[in-house]
Amino acid sequence: MDRCIVLVDAGYLLGAAASLLAGEPSRSRITVDHAALIQGLRDRAESDTSQPLLRIYWFDGAPDRVPQPEHRRLRVMPRVTVRLGALTRSDGRWAQKGVDAAMHAELTELARNRACSDIVLVTGDGDLLPGMMAAKEHGVAVHLWAVQAADGDYNQSEDLVAEADERRVLDRAWITKAVRAKDFSGVCAPPPPARPDIAAILSAPLPESAPAAEQAEQEPPHPGGAGHNGTGERSPATKGVPTPKDLAALRGPSAPHPQQPQSATLRWSSDKGWVDRSVTEPADAASLPTLAQLTSAEQRWADREEDITTVGGDPFEVGQVFARRWVDRLGDQSGIQKLSAMYPRIPHRVDGELLRYAARFGLLAHKDDQIDERDRYAIRAGFWRELDLRTGTERAAAAE
Repeated sequence: MDRCIVLVDAGYLLGAAASLLAGEPSRSRITVDHAALIQGLRDRAESDTSQPLLRIYWFDGAPDRVPQPEHRRLRVMPRVTVRLGALTRSDGRWAQKGVDAAMHAELTELARNRACSDIVLVTGDGDLLPGMMAAKEHGVAVHLWAVQAADGDYNQSEDLVAEADERRVLDRAWITKAVRAKDFSGVCAPPPPARPDIAAILSAPLPESAPAAEQAEQEPPHPGGAGHNGTGERSPATKGVPTPKDLAALRGPSAPHPQQPQSATLRWSSDKGWVDRSVTEPADAASLPTLAQLTSAEQRWADREEDITTVGGDPFEVGQVFARRWVDRLGDQSGIQKLSAMYPRIPHRVDGELLRYAARFGLLAHKDDQIDERDRYAIRAGFWRELDLRTGTERAAAAE
């Protein structure tokens, strides 16, 4: 058949693009416009092969082979078929399982059935060499595409390069039409300023329960006593550092220790460093409805459709989309002005819902067993940016 097919190893394509644009192969470092990327692959394939496109096969890994948001967006695009392998974690690193085998099987089956005259492979794995050779034996022209290497060298198997009928390199100019590196410079938390009140906090008197714990520590041990666990070993003693809850109680009107230094303050961490905030949320902010409470069944379906087909998954964009829906459906707009005055703190219920929404796009995932705080700052920054646009608030000076 006089038509072409494109087989894409997403792990190779996006990992190499991340290395080229962000300096490391982590896909979390880039933002991908999948619609533009698919269109670019189609246009380039039809131009290089001089044949119309039949289909693009997108091979990728996913935990338990469950489609992620980007896979759901891709598989509803015309002429795109998604094939998923497993994504497993070993020695602290993620690895794809079954993707190469699936590509090999698809490659040989298409060639054997003479489904096309040209096959474009976007991969660098030498395990596909037998499949490439089999396709050539069935009269199919094999085009091998590479992503420009960050160090100017090859990032593909030399045997694969030698066996290909045609080879092309997707350079930086082509890649940046659909992929860009994330900019964390404006959303990362700067180092917190020096806080002279630390000593005052640590030296502050403890709540009423704390002296009892200290007295228990000073008493000599008695086998089988209340301070023992029954094995002759002393149970861990209560630490003598007040928790934020203890400190809040000390600062209240009924504080048992009014002599506590006034410099011992509670502060909230934000992308602007440490910001003084009240211990409890204002009643009007705590009573603001969540997006789920404001959303009808029809709107929920439309939201899901938009998430799959339109929202790209960039953390800042995700925050803006959530805020836009929430503000549009909030009947009493006076609550937005009250919320704006709370910047940078988002009400607890709304903030939790915002982060759960972001999790649909693969954000907030554990990377090396730690949550990426930069994504959290970017999500919240997008939320505030949308609210500022609605209220006419200008925070540019504060953000610099």
